Amino acid sequence: MATLTTAGPRTGSDRGIYTYIGVFSAVLNTVLLIAPVIAGKLVERYGVTPVELGALFSLELASFSLASLPAFLWLHRINLRTATYLFTGLVIAGNIASGFMDSFPALMGARFVTSLASGSIMVILLTLSGRASNPSRAFGIFVVAQLAMGALILAVFPALYAGTGVAAIYWTLAGLAALCLLAVRCIDGDALRSPSRARNYPDADAAAPERGRTKVPALRLVLGLSAVLLFYVALSGVWTFIAQISAAAGIDLSASSLVLSLATVAGIISALVATVLGETPRRRAFLLAGYVGMGISVALLFGAPGLVRFAAAAIIFKFAWTFILPYLLSTLSDLGGGHIMSTVNLVIGTGFAIGPLLGGALIQSTGDFTGLLAVALAGLLASMAAVTATQRKAA
Repeated sequence: MATLTTAGPRTGSDRGIYTYIGVFSAVLNTVLLIAPVIAGKLVERYGVTPVELGALFSLELASFSLASLPAFLWLHRINLRTATYLFTGLVIAGNIASGFMDSFPALMGARFVTSLASGSIMVILLTLSGRASNPSRAFGIFVVAQLAMGALILAVFPALYAGTGVAAIYWTLAGLAALCLLAVRCIDGDALRSPSRARNYPDADAAAPERGRTKVPALRLVLGLSAVLLFYVALSGVWTFIAQISAAAGIDLSASSLVLSLATVAGIISALVATVLGETPRRRAFLLAGYVGMGISVALLFGAPGLVRFAAAAIIFKFAWTFILPYLLSTLSDLGGGHIMSTVNLVIGTGFAIGPLLGGALIQSTGDFTGLLAVALAGLLASMAAVTATQRKAA
């Protein structure tokens, strides 16, 4: 098997891909994970309504989706290292500028540009994950890294930045993005320029480049993408407003922050388990169990949950969510197609955008969280049915 001759570390190996994925996903995917912290700070500074708050997160997360559109043109043509340096620079500048914005519309503009750059790097992360010899493990690292960073921020920020505004969060993210530049050399910049480069990965599955040239059956593609869309609509809608659900139930802010931190730790543990297991013949069973767990957790949030019920719901929700996510993404990567993961990123961003916006509208129109939770529960059930049908078609 051919090997790469580029200088430095084994940039073409799975080890280099895993390092790059872990470092960048830890920083660039924290928007939704720290939404409960940022949401309160934004309300304090700008006095936004639930709809405006949901619109900001929807706009920011939708830009992740829009980044996939130009990626169809540049992903297989531009050196990945050069692209990463460029987009990371934009992320740094955007986060710095966000801290200085005095008006809410200006902040929305800055967050749109910042997330567009982050989404461009996300396309690279997802595509390289699908090219690894063990996609489920690569996607597991993708999830674990961002959860670990999210847990750290949720645990530290409420106390460390209690007397400061949202700017401190954005500036911290800018500094972390700058540190990510050290991991750029871990990948082969020309890895995606042609199928022949993919064959040069010393640890890669020989079937990976073949998947990239396989024509994707239309029905399986629609089912798989529908499963991802509904999954992200449900989870983003619930998680964005989970702190508000806690507050409406009369739970103290410090207790709620502790619960959310513990939930994120539980999510890290479950994602680590999925990462260690990697590809497994039990993928379908794991997916079904995870969906059932998420459904139970959403059901526990109905009404005005006490501290114990809220804690159980949040922990189960995060544990199940992060356990099944690597298997859901690897199911899509198995469909093949040269731009399948770019399309998945487009769908993820769309789901992220719809969830908070729909959730904010439902909360404001009904005056409580019943509508949001009912829609989320229905979305999870539909997503479970779609991914199950996708796997049956694959079999």
